[in-house]
Amino acid sequence: MRLKAAIFVGVTSLLVIGSAVAWQKPFREYPGVEYENFPLPPDYQEKTEWVFARLMYPALPTYGFRGNPDWKHGAANWTVDYPRSDRHLSEAVRRLTRVHVRSVEQPVDLDDGDDVFNYPWLYAVEVGYWNLTPEQVVKFREYLLRGGFFMCDDFHGTQEWRGFTATMNKVFPDRQIVDIPNDDPIFHVLYDLSSRYQVPGAQFLYSHRVYEYDGYEPKWRGIYDDNGRLMAAICHNMDLGDSWEWADVPAYPEKYSSLGIKIATNYIVYSMTH
Repeated sequence: MRLKAAIFVGVTSLLVIGSAVAWQKPFREYPGVEYENFPLPPDYQEKTEWVFARLMYPALPTYGFRGNPDWKHGAANWTVDYPRSDRHLSEAVRRLTRVHVRSVEQPVDLDDGDDVFNYPWLYAVEVGYWNLTPEQVVKFREYLLRGGFFMCDDFHGTQEWRGFTATMNKVFPDRQIVDIPNDDPIFHVLYDLSSRYQVPGAQFLYSHRVYEYDGYEPKWRGIYDDNGRLMAAICHNMDLGDSWEWADVPAYPEKYSSLGIKIATNYIVYSMTH
């Protein structure tokens, strides 16, 4: 019976993965605020079981690219570090795990029907300035409650925290944002991350500061569902995206890229096993 059960689970998993791949939208890319016409790897069209899904979103009308009203066509907040950091992390996860990873990312728009439900892991940057519409808030909440996992990163200090929570509290007005305890499985599912430290962005190369604004202390926070599953992993006062993006630049310290990649890899494995 155990053998039959194992075969059933294996076949079912393959069917689920195959169904998700079949319904995913084709690869697409947009101009970023830092990169445009970034070279495509030769295997970018390969069908895989996991894809780096980057959340597209409208931003608050503040200044510069952050207020770009044409966010659906790139060069907006959500494209910071894109696509270089996405592809570097995808390559790292390929090397460090047995997860079948696509070499290129996928920008995901909550307005695209049910497409977001094809991705177990969703990532966003600059969330101190995000501004989801009421319809996107509903879809995002459903995605998380149905088993999706959200990781956000690269926002700093008191002001950007207020901007983040202004939208996140609309998504979950009934759930608290809490510090993730050190014994949570997400810090141990692959790498033991009991000892963590602040990971700075590329600004460290000229400022020699590991913090930005008044974000002096790194915060690993989250939101849990009713079963104790972490739905949202909130990386505040750090820039893991830069640690992936600059991992191939000798001037950027290896210890920051190493920790940034380990954190993301743990989060990815957790999202696929919890």
